[in-house]
Amino acid sequence: MDEGREVWAPDPNDGYKLGRIKDIKSDAITVQPLNPNEKPIIAGYDQVFPCEEYRDKDVDDNCALMFLNEATLLNNLRLRYMKNAIYTYVANILIAINPYMELQKLYSKDTIKAYMGRSLGSMPPHVFAIADKGYRDMKVLKESQSIIVSGESGAGKTESTKYILKYLTECWGTHAGPIEQRIVESNPLLEAFGNAKTMRNNNSSRFGKFVEIHFDAKFQVCGGHISHYLLEKSRICVQNEEERNYHIFYRLCAGAPANLRQQLRLTSPDQFHYLRRGCTQYFCRKETEKSLNQNQKSQQFLKRGCLRDITIDDVSDFQLTDVAMTHMGITNEEKFSIYSIIAGVLHLGNITFEDPQDDTTGGCQVTSESTESLKLTSHLLGCDEEGLRESLVSRIMQTSHGTRRGSAIMVPLKMSEAQNARDALAKAVYARLFDYIVSRVNQSLPFTSSKSYIGVLDIAGFEYFQMNSFEQFCINYCNEKLQQFFNERILKEEQALYEKEGLKVKKIHYVDNQDCIDLIEGKGVGIFDILDEENKLPRPATEHFTAEVHKKNKDHYRLSIPRKSKLKMHREIRDDEGFLIRHFAGAVCYHTGQFIEKNNDALHTSLEVLVLKSKSQLLKQIFDTGDQQTTGQVQGKLNFISVGNKFRSQLSLLMEKLRSTGTSFIRCIKPNSKMVDHLFEGTQILTQLQCSGMPSVLDLMHQGFPSRTQFAELYAMYKHYMPPNIARLDPRLFCKALFKALGLNENDFKFGLTKVFFRPGKFAEFDQIMKSDPEHLALLIQKVQKWLLQMRWRKCQWCALSVIKLKNKIEYRKRFFTTIQSCIRTWRLKREYGPRIKCMTKIRLLHQQLEPMQRLAGQLKKDKEQAQAKVAALIGEMNVMIDKIQKTKHVSQSEIDRFYDNLMRMMDGTLLRLQEMVNEERVAEEQEKLRKIQDEMEKERKKKEEEERTRRAEEEKKRQEEEERRRKEEEKRKREEEERRQKAELEERRKKEEEMRKKMEEEEKVHAEVMKKQREIEEAARLLQQQRMEQERKDRELALRLAAEDQSLVEDPSRYDYSVSRRRTVHNKAPGQRILPLPSGNMNLFNSSPQLNSQMMIQQQSLPIYSQPPSAMTSPLTPGNDFAAFDPFGKQKFADLSKWQYAELRDTINTSCDVELLEACRQEFQRRLRVYNEWRMKNKKANDPFDHGAPESVMEMANQLNPFVAGKVTGAQVEEQRYFRIPFSRPVDPFQPNNVVTGWWLAHFDGKWIARQMEIYPNRPAVLLVAGVDDMKMCEMTLPQTGLTVKQNAEILEQEFEQEWNRNGGAAMLQVRRNQVSSKYLQMKLGVVRN
Repeated sequence: MDEGREVWAPDPNDGYKLGRIKDIKSDAITVQPLNPNEKPIIAGYDQVFPCEEYRDKDVDDNCALMFLNEATLLNNLRLRYMKNAIYTYVANILIAINPYMELQKLYSKDTIKAYMGRSLGSMPPHVFAIADKGYRDMKVLKESQSIIVSGESGAGKTESTKYILKYLTECWGTHAGPIEQRIVESNPLLEAFGNAKTMRNNNSSRFGKFVEIHFDAKFQVCGGHISHYLLEKSRICVQNEEERNYHIFYRLCAGAPANLRQQLRLTSPDQFHYLRRGCTQYFCRKETEKSLNQNQKSQQFLKRGCLRDITIDDVSDFQLTDVAMTHMGITNEEKFSIYSIIAGVLHLGNITFEDPQDDTTGGCQVTSESTESLKLTSHLLGCDEEGLRESLVSRIMQTSHGTRRGSAIMVPLKMSEAQNARDALAKAVYARLFDYIVSRVNQSLPFTSSKSYIGVLDIAGFEYFQMNSFEQFCINYCNEKLQQFFNERILKEEQALYEKEGLKVKKIHYVDNQDCIDLIEGKGVGIFDILDEENKLPRPATEHFTAEVHKKNKDHYRLSIPRKSKLKMHREIRDDEGFLIRHFAGAVCYHTGQFIEKNNDALHTSLEVLVLKSKSQLLKQIFDTGDQQTTGQVQGKLNFISVGNKFRSQLSLLMEKLRSTGTSFIRCIKPNSKMVDHLFEGTQILTQLQCSGMPSVLDLMHQGFPSRTQFAELYAMYKHYMPPNIARLDPRLFCKALFKALGLNENDFKFGLTKVFFRPGKFAEFDQIMKSDPEHLALLIQKVQKWLLQMRWRKCQWCALSVIKLKNKIEYRKRFFTTIQSCIRTWRLKREYGPRIKCMTKIRLLHQQLEPMQRLAGQLKKDKEQAQAKVAALIGEMNVMIDKIQKTKHVSQSEIDRFYDNLMRMMDGTLLRLQEMVNEERVAEEQEKLRKIQDEMEKERKKKEEEERTRRAEEEKKRQEEEERRRKEEEKRKREEEERRQKAELEERRKKEEEMRKKMEEEEKVHAEVMKKQREIEEAARLLQQQRMEQERKDRELALRLAAEDQSLVEDPSRYDYSVSRRRTVHNKAPGQRILPLPSGNMNLFNSSPQLNSQMMIQQQSLPIYSQPPSAMTSPLTPGNDFAAFDPFGKQKFADLSKWQYAELRDTINTSCDVELLEACRQEFQRRLRVYNEWRMKNKKANDPFDHGAPESVMEMANQLNPFVAGKVTGAQVEEQRYFRIPFSRPVDPFQPNNVVTGWWLAHFDGKWIARQMEIYPNRPAVLLVAGVDDMKMCEMTLPQTGLTVKQNAEILEQEFEQEWNRNGGAAMLQVRRNQVSSKYLQMKLGVVRN
């Protein structure tokens, strides 16, 4: 179908698979994979996407593709990843895929120099390009910048951050000396104390950081600052089986000198309780592995060997960490104190407790086996051994009742409480030490002369484990906030700006996660506030806290009970032991068992006092914060410092910083879960792209403008370099002149009200303008001057040419005006004087006939004078008549004829009288002579009569010709009047239809408002349902990714069987077909055009139902048992042809004689065709106006029509043949929208369905289409939907259409396709008989 176009269909393994459209339905598309042995795929319309023409070609910027969708994005990333091109742009967003291998020269100094100062897009995608763009934006816009590096664990966020810092410091920090080195080395130092090996990443950051690189007034690096967030303290005490504690513990055990290890009493990792429960293997290379002693290796190391990673080596990395601390200004004594505290934490974990046999107080004691560990811990931490012992097994409590109110008493602790106290001390010491390391790094990076900064945010990505606790809850809350910021900055604010600037960009819908954020941080009912309130109770309980969370957010969609998780193990959790939150990336089940403990950052008073009295100055310093709350006592209970509240405050400050700066985004992608190179797991990557909001970005970038600058700012940048003749230009006009001078394509940018905007992938041109070095600006000014001079000269040339053309036109018209005037005057004079001149000419001719009369009169002997007098009188009468004709202006032809006839009678009478007189005188002697004269006169008379007959014959002929001409003119006039009458009737009918339409609109206005509100509610519900279905899909995929660790966790591993509510029945499933459930966006067939929903519902109400296609029917197609369903109101039958194949519908339309079946098939056929064309329009090529099969004016009219009016088809329209003609214009090339071709679009409608369609072009053959053959290319709307009936001067007569149709070869084409046409009118016209 559709000429075998290739499309991407969803696939559970590869994300998307290439295939060809096999069949279309009203709610699904059947795709046959290119491999014919694979099963067909049935998927919803919004899950299928068109493929690029050259599918094996990759591009640097995904916006350069013709089709912008998640399938082409995934394919482009796959192609580039396999070529080791790990970076790809989506507009100004960088996608970075972790290669899990070292790429030669990708980050070398030569590469850094190559990207320095280069425009974004002029070089291949790279993290250096984003860093350089941030620097240039800061320099040009005078605004601090932020680069947000996001992605899940193992995606490469930390490495990207390091390379950004490396680029900025090497390019603009070489003069800073040690500051540059400290900035670069701060990252590996913090990694040593804050990174650890997890199941998904060997170097996972277990804290978040915002690194600020500060620049002075000359835009050179002058310092830095690091803000850190939420160190994962629970990892200090416990890890999963395949995970490790923080790197620094293993580096001390593996890389520290022997004397230092001896002083700290460090051995192999499996000798320490805080390390042995996780992985105890070292990261080593072959060279460094040989340097390890046997006592440094754990049993696990001896059994399995070392771990390998291209970036981590515990032996050599210790030396790097030690040197980095030295460069940060940390002395050897301070370093030893740091190492002592770290070792003290390890030995502290080896202290164990037991219940004494003879003690009845309910307390516990330190075991004898732990005495040595207790001694070592107290020595390394500088604490009193007995004081440490007492503080671990008891706590100080103030009495609040009785006579000894306010006195302190020692309360013994149970064994579990003592273990918790030990772990709390270890976590507090390590967390304070980490804070100290960060503060020392910041002290070594002063930025007193800072004017602006570039901040790089590297924070833990969205986390989901089989066991999720308070740390994952806080991390995911942070990611919710960052995702919301991304939506606001890229989607919400971008669209608001487009609307404000009047760019008319289509609105993009995206999922707003504000409800999830409110669930977590809402005042009073938020989880954080409920947790804080629980911590303040005398006896806090996790069961009570969990119950309160469910109670106060009972009906919240984002919150659910663990039983509704997709994982089996989560469904075993009781309702008061955890809760499930549906995050933007998927549902996560949290165990609340340690929420209360982890939310409290305070120690027992006894432990706090103990460390404050420590002999270790460093330990005292990191605990002595000056905060009275941390050292004061609270009556009757432990101190409480809310970790959640602290994290919220830090996150709030971070978001304020991000909102006050310009922003660039780097989306890091993890290609596979095995952490190996060249393995591209499409489904996992697609999930990450969807969770990062990239499909919405693609929708926006399809028609958006990611780069912009204000006219005033651009003008101000160049103002100082402008000569006076340019400085007086308006800023907007100057920008226009600047772009014209640079030769930019007008389709690559657009002017708003106050800013100029650039299309995606056009940053090179944008940055070329925004470069602010004086030489570059002066060069651009010269180009502007040159362009202005050229434009003015071209204007002068154009004006001169216009004047010359006007002069020639005036002379041309003058010459022809003279000719026209001469002809008109001649015609008027001829019409006025022609008859008189003709009569005077004939009278003058009569003078020749008077000579014989004068001779006769002269021959008379008597009465001679009388005869001569008569002749003279006759001459006088002629002269009088001539004079009268000359002086009388308006003499009719009849009067002239009457004058002439009287004159002729007078001449005849005079002549007879003269003859009588001559006869009387010469009767005898002149008889012969008189006879001759008479003969001569007779001949003359006959000649005259002959001339008169000839004249009269000529006049009669002319009269007949004139009558024939008048008859033809009269027929032409009548024909024109008939055409005018018919057109007037058409116009009158159009006006009546318009009046009827207006009347119907008035009558249904109230109903339309109600329906509009109902549609809005339904649309909101549909979007909500779609979001929830999408959430269900994410939840399922998240569970499946966890299930990869343990296949028994999920009952059904099918990726697409999201839930019972998600399943949908796809009709006509062939044996062996894979059926993918349709997305919620197709719950409404015409979701992209709400008006069509009502239209289709109206059209469905008069059609019968045929439950089987023709191939399945055993009898002729007649109504009967095939009518399977009826209207529940009992009025009319419904059509249900969704089980039929597209080809079967088409064949039935072309061959059936059953009127009801034919109408039902045509309805279903058009419905499918309309949905398919909606899909094509949604997935049209970038910068390509979609060809609907009808001009844009028709589509606009169809969108403007009231759906209730357009949907009503009168009985007269069903059998009526109507013809229409409207002009259209269409770009010749999608990449050159200004190069358009114009022509005429003609359509013939057989009732309400289009039967013939024709496009006439000026310089190429016309395009002729016939229903039944070219349906996929023709207008898919019914006549009422097009609005042509109410469009002025659109309707034409049948003969006009047929004339153009036949002139362009339509008759011959119909004869060739006569057996395929579906129009009954054309079948009858062609004499086609269907049995």
